[in-house]
Amino acid sequence: MEMIQTVKKMEKEALKSSGIDFIRLGFALFFMVVALVYSFLSTGGIPNNMFLAIAALFGAYMAMNIGANDVANNVGPAVGSKALTMGGAIIIAAIFEAGGAFIAGGDVVKTIKKGIIDINAFGGNVDPFIWAMMAALLAAALWLNFATAMKAPVSTTHSIVGGVMGAGVAAAGFSIVSWNTMGMIASSWVISPVLGGIIAAMFLYAIKKTMVYKEDKIGAAKIWVPIFVAIMSWAFITYLTLKGLKNLWPSIVDALAFLPDEKKPSFMVASIFGFMVAVIVYFLVKKTVALRASKLENSRAGVNLLFTVPLIFAAALLSFAHGANDVANAIGPLAAINDAVMTGGISAKAGIPFWVMAVGALGIALGLALYGPKLIKTVGSEITELDQMRAFSVAMAASITVIIASQLGLPVSSTHIAIGGIFGVGFLREYLVSSKQEIVIHKKERTIEDEKKILKAYVAELKALEERVEKTKENYERIVELYKTIDKEEDKIKSSKKQIKSVEKVKYVKRDAIKKIIAAWIITVPATALLSAAIFFMIRGIVL
Repeated sequence: MEMIQTVKKMEKEALKSSGIDFIRLGFALFFMVVALVYSFLSTGGIPNNMFLAIAALFGAYMAMNIGANDVANNVGPAVGSKALTMGGAIIIAAIFEAGGAFIAGGDVVKTIKKGIIDINAFGGNVDPFIWAMMAALLAAALWLNFATAMKAPVSTTHSIVGGVMGAGVAAAGFSIVSWNTMGMIASSWVISPVLGGIIAAMFLYAIKKTMVYKEDKIGAAKIWVPIFVAIMSWAFITYLTLKGLKNLWPSIVDALAFLPDEKKPSFMVASIFGFMVAVIVYFLVKKTVALRASKLENSRAGVNLLFTVPLIFAAALLSFAHGANDVANAIGPLAAINDAVMTGGISAKAGIPFWVMAVGALGIALGLALYGPKLIKTVGSEITELDQMRAFSVAMAASITVIIASQLGLPVSSTHIAIGGIFGVGFLREYLVSSKQEIVIHKKERTIEDEKKILKAYVAELKALEERVEKTKENYERIVELYKTIDKEEDKIKSSKKQIKSVEKVKYVKRDAIKKIIAAWIITVPATALLSAAIFFMIRGIVL
């Protein structure tokens, strides 16, 4: 009877899950069809408008996959630390991702991401260029879809780069590829996670040293939390100015005459903006922390609570910057196809019609809402356990690493930085605990040595008594007692050895997750390149 009830419950849950999956698929298909129909109807009578309509469908599919996979890096740590609920994170990320795309996404985009192929190799032939961009878009989207299903956060930039490279090679041969650029992109596989991990670990250690390890934790928090939040404010405003507002900068310069006449913001100007905001934030937070601190217990948990609100702001700002910066991954090839269809030529840069931007912005928000929770959960809790302090350190790493890399001219991936930051805080935990573990292990090993000496003495005594030819009643009683005592000593030694093994096995970063994620990173570019080339040949075969 109990088994029957269990089976019925499982069937009910399966039906519920399949129903939700069907609704999600329905919304996704509806959005893709709307993009296709609108594109087709709005460009009626123009040659190749069917290609543009299909490309719009691919672009909508790509945008949703970016939302499902990439946005998790911005809000996952906040959800994992319980600073935000899953629903709250999705709402904040969707609003700010779409806002970043619409407000700061720009009106012009590079048709070839990162300049990885030479458009002159197409010889002005529009058709192969359109096929190549369509293939790149679809290949990148399919790979992101697969990665999301496998719970592997991957770089959307690397996905589209691989797609463009593969389609370019299929269309015009290997000479079309800028291999120096590809080498730089490949180097980001190492640079991004390492830098992100180091910076995140440094911030977490600084937080521990200044507050967690202090006897008066809340007293220390009153001093240091405003400082850390001010540093975060400087980093995010600088990051947002450099990355999120670069497309709006000419308009900002026109509105504010005192700013230097530059096409994009310099690091100095961005830093000054960041510093001004940081000073204001410092005094506001100092007052707020002083009021809240009196109600908190003097513990690690109390300190953690003071980082909750900064984490929410961090998630929002990261989402805005991502929407402004990475919407080009979804609409870049689509904008290129639109430009080629409308003008009949190939250009290095293309204007972005409002409908193309809407496909990218709304697609990212919709993909996040429908399929984002899976990756948010992976990033937030399935790599290592995160609390507010650890999540704050990851968010800091995400912004500061991009700033450092941009000034040094190093290629980095925001996805790899965020995941590297999570690895960094996890491995720092292991390192700090291992030092304590060594003390415990040393004590246990000394205990085992002492117990072995005692055991040896008991065994020797037992042997001597058993070898006596004539034994008294006391001898027999002592022999029985010794057998019991020896058993107890052996159990003690076994127990100590087990404790040593259990201590040695403690790992705060899940190794299986590391292997899966790194494997996905490594194969992203070659996988999308091969898939894109295959799709290009398929399109060409159908058309010709």
